[in-house]
Amino acid sequence: MPFPSSPRARSGPRRRTLLAVGPAALALAGCTAGGDAPGAPEDGPSAAERRARARAARDSEGLVERYDAVITAHPGLAERLRPLREESVRHARAFGGGPGRKASPSPSSSSASPSAAAVPGSDKDALAALAAAERELADRRTKALLDVPGELARLLASVAAAGAAHVYLLTEGGA
Repeated sequence: MPFPSSPRARSGPRRRTLLAVGPAALALAGCTAGGDAPGAPEDGPSAAERRARARAARDSEGLVERYDAVITAHPGLAERLRPLREESVRHARAFGGGPGRKASPSPSSSSASPSAAAVPGSDKDALAALAAAERELADRRTKALLDVPGELARLLASVAAAGAAHVYLLTEGGA
């Protein structure tokens, strides 16, 4: 014997209808990540954001130069340092820098790119100097988070976290 259909009639929209219409309704409602001021178009990054990106790219490029100097002075560390160096190259590219796009030097990056002569003589001291540079840069990037817009803040936070991981790998991680 078949079951009789429910005597209660369905009222309101069905779940399938809501799932189909929901995303379109959200788009029409204007859920966007635009500017705070009404009518202010977001045509691209502001001048402050461009400066922050350029500074972050220069800082990462300076860190790459530090890795290069240590690898040149201590070839025995090359295998251990190469992955961290490559990560720093990717960070520079993420900020708009990298090979062939060398940014002009700035006062903040002049201390971040020492010559090979400034590399400490022992492997342990060279690793400690790299760890200190990574730590200082990660701290500076963490402080800069409050002064930059959302997407750049997320990128800075991610790169600062990677820098903190590099500090660990240069100190406790490989000991």
